[in-house]
Amino acid sequence: MTKKKHRKPSNNKISNLTNTILSILKKDRNNSFNYKQIASKIGVNDASSRNQIIKKLKQLQAKQEIEEVDRGKYKAIVNTEYHTGIVDMASKGSGYIISDDFEDDIFIASNNINKALHGDEVEFYAYKRLKRGKREGEITNIIKRAKSEYVGVIQLHKNYAFVVVDGNKMYTDIFVPINKINNAEDGDKVLVSLEDWPEKADSPNGKIIKVLGKPGEHNTEIHAILAEYGLPYDFPYEVEEYANTLDTSITKEEIAKRRDMRDVLTYTIDPKDAKDFDDALSFRVLDNGLFEVGIHIADVSHYVQPDTILDDEAYERATSVYLVDRVVPMLPEVLSNNACSLRPNEEKYTFSAVFQMNDKGEVKNEWFGRTVTYSDARFAYEEAQAIIENNPNLTSPDISQLNKIDIHIPAEVSISGKAYKTTPEIAFATLKLNELSKIMRSKRMRSGAISFDKVEVKFNLDENSNPIGVFFKTSKDANKLIEEFMLLANRKVAEFIGKQSPKKTFIYRIHDEPDESKLDALQNVVSRFGYKLDFKDTKSISSSLNNLLKSVEGKKEQNLVDTLTIRTMSKAEYSTHNIGHYGLAFNYYSHFTSPIRRYPDIMAHRLLQHYLDGGKSVNEQVYEDKCNHSSNMENLSTKAERDSIKYMQIKFMQDHKDEEFVGVISGVTDWGIYVEIIANKCEGMVSVRDMRDDHYVFDEDYYALVGKKNKIMYQLGDEVVVKVKDTDLVKKHLDFTLIGKHEE
Repeated sequence: MTKKKHRKPSNNKISNLTNTILSILKKDRNNSFNYKQIASKIGVNDASSRNQIIKKLKQLQAKQEIEEVDRGKYKAIVNTEYHTGIVDMASKGSGYIISDDFEDDIFIASNNINKALHGDEVEFYAYKRLKRGKREGEITNIIKRAKSEYVGVIQLHKNYAFVVVDGNKMYTDIFVPINKINNAEDGDKVLVSLEDWPEKADSPNGKIIKVLGKPGEHNTEIHAILAEYGLPYDFPYEVEEYANTLDTSITKEEIAKRRDMRDVLTYTIDPKDAKDFDDALSFRVLDNGLFEVGIHIADVSHYVQPDTILDDEAYERATSVYLVDRVVPMLPEVLSNNACSLRPNEEKYTFSAVFQMNDKGEVKNEWFGRTVTYSDARFAYEEAQAIIENNPNLTSPDISQLNKIDIHIPAEVSISGKAYKTTPEIAFATLKLNELSKIMRSKRMRSGAISFDKVEVKFNLDENSNPIGVFFKTSKDANKLIEEFMLLANRKVAEFIGKQSPKKTFIYRIHDEPDESKLDALQNVVSRFGYKLDFKDTKSISSSLNNLLKSVEGKKEQNLVDTLTIRTMSKAEYSTHNIGHYGLAFNYYSHFTSPIRRYPDIMAHRLLQHYLDGGKSVNEQVYEDKCNHSSNMENLSTKAERDSIKYMQIKFMQDHKDEEFVGVISGVTDWGIYVEIIANKCEGMVSVRDMRDDHYVFDEDYYALVGKKNKIMYQLGDEVVVKVKDTDLVKKHLDFTLIGKHEE
């Protein structure tokens, strides 16, 4: 006969009960709770657990941390100062809060995250005590979710599904009821929308809003990058239809309202593969000996009118997105590539800044307004560069030397050849504009501008968008010519409005001074390469940074130092509150020259015309909100562009697994070293677990991993030899095997 089993009372002690109770009461500090409600929230219902809760409530009441507001009902005594900040999740479910109220980040243990996700704006309180040298805190309320849509891979079960979110910042899967999977198949990459997060649930609930395709397929991964940042990859049907019905003809009535500059020599200089041309230069020598230089910008605001679905869509996008294999435009093609594109041999409506300049590059007269122009030619940067390089002796070209100018353009760089009868005049104009641009650039550098000529990684793609080669885009005189005149227009437009009294609301592109602590960190790194910086004052900082950037040109550490220097800079952003632009050394600066691809430029055009017409200052807060939105969308676009480059680098390296590469150590952590290959700028990681010849320890002072036995040091900036170990297109991971140090 079997003995009757008696159920033993549970004596399990509830861990961290004090913090758990305080967290419950403080999170909902306007309501009171009894022991049963607290037990329910914790998820316990046995007698032992309830007794522990009752006892702990009495103890906390005695310590005056909580109060009994009704018989058996308790509230938190709120003597804690609450703060707000942004969550930065770590990979294991814990995180940090970045808050303006504290100099250092606040550590949040995983049990105090309280359903917050990466990037969320939260309310929290910080403990007075320090743990492991860090101040800790607890999240009490989620003020605003950073995002509601996530990209991941769906795992189907019989009656439900889970989405495993891409990236290591998400500590939970998303639960999806079977009736909300939107025909997704097991293993599909999907876009899932967060719907709610029940109080007792470990995972939030969601629904599938789009199936992106099979992981690893090219279009799937590119669309996933866009979806990750909430960026679109096509236009709604009604927006396309609206754009297609616009009258894009050039009419006599509209020409009569504008300054007619069709008879002035005008041409564009753009990348060879450009499809939209939103800026052109005009040039002529005036009777008074001055040079008239016109910077003509596509008059996008003529077509994109406020309070239309076209304007709403352009505002929401705020920017075009430039991925490795495609452009996701801000405006439909009928505008971006046709009506607003300053194509050769076509009349176009433009918004212009026209300057009279002397030989010293000084502006003696300026005019802003709407124009109609005719582009005589389209030049690629390579063609303009060929003209500059073929005439090295004409350092100060004169109109009398027109017949001496060599206009030879090599066939391999030619897109327009010599088909235009104005080519000799264009060649002269190019040489004179180049001369003026160098004078303006030199003056700007003397004023404290920072010279960032960072090498850009570009890919040669086959017809299926597979990378078959890597090349580096560098900025030559022709690029800098265009850049200087665009900077001139942007600066002068901002000055024209910014110096008016009374003050008028306008869109500025602002850039604050670099952060002192970031400059100190940069000095620590570059000192390893033998460089020294001077932080005595603002001018010495910019001079010192310029000297550093010049010193590393062509050296193995150039890309690393360029990248680190850029990271010390504050982010440029849009604002109605002008503080100047530190990096360009301008007191006034705006974005006026690219309205096809940037919404702030459209706003600048509208406001400039409004004030030219005598209008009063507009509502500042309305435009400040639009500036914030534009800055945010620009930031997301930049992240998507970087992800697409990383994706393409990994795809390129898949076909080079048997090769050895020389690289520079670009980062050192306690889990491994990051190596950037010199030949193609692809960056991957060598895990410390795979460095089996010794036990390596991270030395924070030397930015190095040091072997305990052999004392071999792998330090930031060292040259090493690596091979590809693994390429993961889905996770965008590139892993290397370390062969050893590179011996020259």
